[in-house]
Amino acid sequence: MNHHVIGFIGAGNMARSLAGGLVANGWRKQDLILSDPDLQQRKAVTETLGLVSYENNDEVATRADVIVLAIKPQLLRGIAAGIAARVQKTRPLVVSIAAGVRVDDLQRWLGGGLAIVRVMPNTAALIGSGAAGLFANEFATQSQRDEAESILRAVGVTVWLEAESLMDVVTAVSGSGPAYFFLVMEELERAALKHGLDPATARLLTLETAYGAAKMALEGGEEPVQLRRRVTSPGGTTERAVQVLEEGHIGRLFNDAVTAAVERARELAEILGKQ
Repeated sequence: MNHHVIGFIGAGNMARSLAGGLVANGWRKQDLILSDPDLQQRKAVTETLGLVSYENNDEVATRADVIVLAIKPQLLRGIAAGIAARVQKTRPLVVSIAAGVRVDDLQRWLGGGLAIVRVMPNTAALIGSGAAGLFANEFATQSQRDEAESILRAVGVTVWLEAESLMDVVTAVSGSGPAYFFLVMEELERAALKHGLDPATARLLTLETAYGAAKMALEGGEEPVQLRRRVTSPGGTTERAVQVLEEGHIGRLFNDAVTAAVERARELAEILGKQ
């Protein structure tokens, strides 16, 4: 087991989920530290995980071999500037999960020359079922890439990206993606209510159907298009329903939605980089 110290700047839900996943995977508690100015966040770290937390980010910047920046994007420039002098001395691996902040901008704020891995996780990481895209800059060694991946794999699956520009697509697909599925569940449940099911039954059938479909897609070894065709009997109810969805141009809607999210991700990156 690697005994590098991992320090989280920011002790909110995502940071606590990552730290909790590492503890569950055998990481020593004494090698995990967090910092946050919010007393309640620090108390949550102590009460739920039994980890040490600090009010001052300098404690993490000084002691950690890996620094995970788990803070709101609009706060990152100020916090990075505040720890820049220390990290220039300690030269840690920096892992950023701040959405929309590009590596070059973060590198500039931290003083340059650091190994940085940018990560786009999603909210399912909070329950250990996340999906994250990762991009490493040229200063990150293979062992540092492996270490960054091990942190994110503690709460889900990971994929590496060869170009940072693809991070905007990951943001649109998996970062924002849970909301798309929640919307589909919401509308399916609403339709069930309109056709007479009681709320409890509509909710249970909708959620279990969504879970079962995802489980089949993950474990069945078939492409979604094949699974859909297999459950769509000619002349049956499913075929009629799918026909209505296709006539409503569901494919175009999803493509337009992802395109809009990609464009907004790029806009936000530009805005954050100029702040």
